[in-house]
Amino acid sequence: MTDRFVVGTGRCGSTLLTKMLDTHRDVIGLNEVFTGLDWGRRFTTDLVDGPWVADVLGTPNHVIDMVMGKGYDAEEVTYPFRPTDRYQRGEPIPWILTSTLGHLTDDPDALWDEVSTWMAARPLAPIAQHYRALFSELGRRRAAFCWVERSGSSVDYLDGLLSVFDQPKIVHLVRDGAEVALSMREHPFYRLAVQLVYGIMPPGIDPDDEDAVVDGWLTAHPPVELYGRYWSDQLEHGAEALESLGPDRLLTLRFEAVVADPVPAMEQLIDFLELPADPGCAERAAALVRGVPPRRTSELSSSELGGLLLACDRGQAVLSRFI
Repeated sequence: MTDRFVVGTGRCGSTLLTKMLDTHRDVIGLNEVFTGLDWGRRFTTDLVDGPWVADVLGTPNHVIDMVMGKGYDAEEVTYPFRPTDRYQRGEPIPWILTSTLGHLTDDPDALWDEVSTWMAARPLAPIAQHYRALFSELGRRRAAFCWVERSGSSVDYLDGLLSVFDQPKIVHLVRDGAEVALSMREHPFYRLAVQLVYGIMPPGIDPDDEDAVVDGWLTAHPPVELYGRYWSDQLEHGAEALESLGPDRLLTLRFEAVVADPVPAMEQLIDFLELPADPGCAERAAALVRGVPPRRTSELSSSELGGLLLACDRGQAVLSRFI
């Protein structure tokens, strides 16, 4: 079985690309499986059993839960939070329910009950075998025989992914760094995450008051070059792993090219990922595209733009080796 992943920096268009791939009759698109998992456990090289993996998948992401509890939304969050659902905003929610299972069913709670019980019965095995089995089981329920997993900011941890998955097919989706940075600044989860990564504390707030700190991060507007720095850092972190992949295992696509001419881009994806023939798939996928988004860099002052472009220079240098 071929392992297939879409990786990127976040806010690069990979959510759209997964939806496009999901139009293929034999494909199940899996969203955000890895990003919110415990960084120390998600790619362990130890042999682990099914209950251990179920615990990893079911562990809540505290920061994300707090953001959702404050009423912020993002297209990546697919859990419905209806009055009849098991979890409500702000409550600890199994990570796998946050974005992955809500994309696959109208009743993600029931699906998690079933697959966590199924996973808990699995014996000791490398963790990649457990993930493959889970992805195949989810695909079986949708009569889809190929899976493609995509997580935001996944190029940042590509080395970890490659440490447990042998010989995967990797689609690396890239987007103009300045536009990514501007999108991250307006996205509540990235607005918080980037400040958290760089240890930027909101001024005038007690750092021990977690709730006030989160509020401060969510309402802050740091200089946009901070997000350009994050974009560059992610690409530098993933550069060595990307360079380890030959042309048979790595396809680098520009988001701008995909949305400008989606049919040939989809045909290229189908060919590279070695998906079964599905007449009309490229056209169905193209129907999801709403054209090239307007550029937002024109809204910046000359000094802001200069700082942002400078922050993106390192990332652009990485991309020049692949495109």
